[in-house]
Amino acid sequence: MLSITQGPTDVPLLETTIGEALSLAAVRWGDGLALVSRHQGIRWTWAELNHQAERVACGLLAHGIGKGDRVGIWSPNCAEWTVIQFATAKIGAILVNINPAYRSGEAHYALGKVGCRALVTAPSFKSSDYIAMLREIDRATLPDLRLLVSLGEEAHEGFLPWSELGADVDAEALAQIAVTLDRHDAINIQFTSGTTGFPKGATLTHRNILNNGYFAGRNMRLTPQDRICIPVPLYHCFGMVLGNLAALTSGAAMIYPGPAYDPALVLQAVTAERCTALHGVPTMLITILNHPDLERSDVSTLRTGIMAGALCPRAMMERIIEHLNMREVTIGYGMTETSPLTTQTLADEGIEERVSTVGRVHHHAQAKVIGPDGQTLEVGQQGEYCSRGYAVMQGYWGDPAKTAEAIDAEGWMHSGDLAVMDERGFVRITGRIKDMIIRGGENIYPKEIEEFLLSHPDIVDAQVFGVSDDTFGEEVCAWVIARDGGTLQDSDVIAHCKGRIAHYKVPRYVRIVEVFPMTVTGKAQKFEMRKIMECALRGGD
Repeated sequence: MLSITQGPTDVPLLETTIGEALSLAAVRWGDGLALVSRHQGIRWTWAELNHQAERVACGLLAHGIGKGDRVGIWSPNCAEWTVIQFATAKIGAILVNINPAYRSGEAHYALGKVGCRALVTAPSFKSSDYIAMLREIDRATLPDLRLLVSLGEEAHEGFLPWSELGADVDAEALAQIAVTLDRHDAINIQFTSGTTGFPKGATLTHRNILNNGYFAGRNMRLTPQDRICIPVPLYHCFGMVLGNLAALTSGAAMIYPGPAYDPALVLQAVTAERCTALHGVPTMLITILNHPDLERSDVSTLRTGIMAGALCPRAMMERIIEHLNMREVTIGYGMTETSPLTTQTLADEGIEERVSTVGRVHHHAQAKVIGPDGQTLEVGQQGEYCSRGYAVMQGYWGDPAKTAEAIDAEGWMHSGDLAVMDERGFVRITGRIKDMIIRGGENIYPKEIEEFLLSHPDIVDAQVFGVSDDTFGEEVCAWVIARDGGTLQDSDVIAHCKGRIAHYKVPRYVRIVEVFPMTVTGKAQKFEMRKIMECALRGGD
């Protein structure tokens, strides 16, 4: 039996644009709660959200922004982020997500790469002064950028205030534009990680991301009575697709606890807004479970949500079910280039499937596991995970060569992730091909060691990676986060491994840490850990 599977097709794909979907939501659930931005004091119904999007859409038109033009958004989570997401969709402009953690050089690269014509920006956030960074950039090097819009109440020279961007709704003009738009049009560009070179702009269509949100929502059994707590960043697919578009296609409400992830704000939002779903990577859920406010919070309304980005150990899943009441939490897997999810567990899946797999392939998608020669492997064999179907991106913006490397001639997206598929079609991600450690000729897969380390009762999270070694080429290094109040030592971790896993897999180096270097989306940055560790081993800082 081969490791290839097809998702269900009993429920048809949505064949509308995102703008049409919002108009429909305003008709179907007009007075229903659509969006709550708690840190801004904003509460909008679907009718009000649609009106806000149409006002800004008409404002963009008045400033010469139209179909195919790229509009950047550089901001932490806020209501305006979502208004821009839907306003650009109404007129066929392409939303460009700029990572809030970018510095001026990275922002300059992203804006120039895709030729942004407009940029909406927060004035600042945390240590980032976006206005100052934009003023550092030589505007002559960005000839396409004509309109800068600043959020907030303060005026900034050279920036149009957000309050002045909106215009009176011209329903006739919007209707005329709507008939020119197609669900296959590009509508969103998201930059993938630049850890091995410059970030690439994954170009996604209405059909890509609207359907991914729709089927993710169906797998969570979302209805207009649900409220989704969205502490994950909107600039990433997790927030804007699995949060916003799952809500748009189900009638559930979007709840933003704050501008960025904060476990205390999440617990406040869940309690005050009676949230039924919560999204996050496992690292986020760990901090919520360990937060002192949990005992004083009412999380009884929670039911479901999506966890993605890393393994969820059984002990942690049991705590999530017991202490957060998320009995129907789903586990998802995907990548920006696939809108993002290609697999997901169902709301009624067993706990074993949720802790050992990332579910089965989504509706209207295909998945397979291949060997180095490109041939589909037998069930149970480890190889590269590939997917095909409606969710695969159009390509990397302006980069046909990189697109051809990622998507083969038959339309399969190559993930770079190692996986095993069982006879039922459940997929288990076993590591990154590029993360593989080669120690003295032995191939070592970090994920296998990470899963083993998590069996230690005092280890709540672990990251394993290779560091350079003169004798073996690479040695195994583990960074672990210990249970609160524990007395875990480096030697305890090594003793836990010896005699229980092959000697060459036992970490040579162990560091007990409080946190891992993280991306804004909560993914551990192994390249940063490796850099820090190799510097320390060389006797550096």
